Amino acid sequence: MEVSLTTWLLTVAGLCVLVAADFFIGRKPHDVSIREAGIWTAVWVILACLFGVGLLVVAGGGPAGEFFAGYITEKSLSVDNLFVFVLIMSKFAVPSQYQQRVLMVGVLVALVLRAAFIAAGAAIISAFSWVFYIFGAFLIYTAWKLIQDARKGGHDEEYEENKLLKTIEHRFGVADRYHGTKLWIEENGKRVMTPMLVVMLAIGSTDVLFALDSIPAIYGLTQDPYIVFTANAFALMGLRQLYFLIGGLLKRLVHLSYGLSVILGFIGVKLILHALHESGVHVPEIGIPFSLGFIVLVLAVTTVTSLVAARKQEQEQEQEEEREREG
Repeated sequence: MEVSLTTWLLTVAGLCVLVAADFFIGRKPHDVSIREAGIWTAVWVILACLFGVGLLVVAGGGPAGEFFAGYITEKSLSVDNLFVFVLIMSKFAVPSQYQQRVLMVGVLVALVLRAAFIAAGAAIISAFSWVFYIFGAFLIYTAWKLIQDARKGGHDEEYEENKLLKTIEHRFGVADRYHGTKLWIEENGKRVMTPMLVVMLAIGSTDVLFALDSIPAIYGLTQDPYIVFTANAFALMGLRQLYFLIGGLLKRLVHLSYGLSVILGFIGVKLILHALHESGVHVPEIGIPFSLGFIVLVLAVTTVTSLVAARKQEQEQEQEEEREREG
């Protein structure tokens, strides 16, 4: 899809307006209700769908299908990332009224970092077609690792600060408590970071690790940087509201990691087949309609089996508690 510089600039400007509006609406620290989170989650999903329909009208079914496949994949991976966000919030004991501000700035940092990853990915792909072999192999490895982590109960582990974050904390110092939404304060004559800034950096830097699998995954569905960027942007921008909407339901999605591993493995195979095809080997390629249908089907099955398994665990726990009371 040929995208002019004007279209790029208008798209980025439009996304900046949406981000600014989101920041303005959530500028006052407060506890986010389920109703508020639900309304704004729906708004972001509707905006993404309208953008996809716009692509359908302007560019045809191919780019629109690639956008929706990429958007759904990135959104699904983002839901899995929310598990880590919950751990980070718990680790730093973020007051509930400040959590939306933390997520807002963290997601904004993530969006900027992903734009850099997307640009780098586009440059590498245009220069070296064999990179698809590496992307495909990496996604298959990531899928296998997801299954291993799920079996070990990976989401039950505590969040550990990375070395970069620890270095920054040591260099600048951290206040011993939150000071509203302030990021820096004067303490004993020295300018130090507040825990608010630290947790924002934790979420932003953690997303860099998430991008290592999400960016190759979406490049497995489309090689168009414009679609890759917009799909990522729409998936990330609704993440803050989604955190509050399904935060209590995350533990019920017990099979999500298995579903995502199937999707990443599928895209990894798709990338390798594409690389072989580009190398002149006659192999079947997987089209976008099949990819989109497969991703939706896997997510639907994963959600249903997760909720059934979670309900069964709750019933077993209730029966166990009842036996203990009777005993």
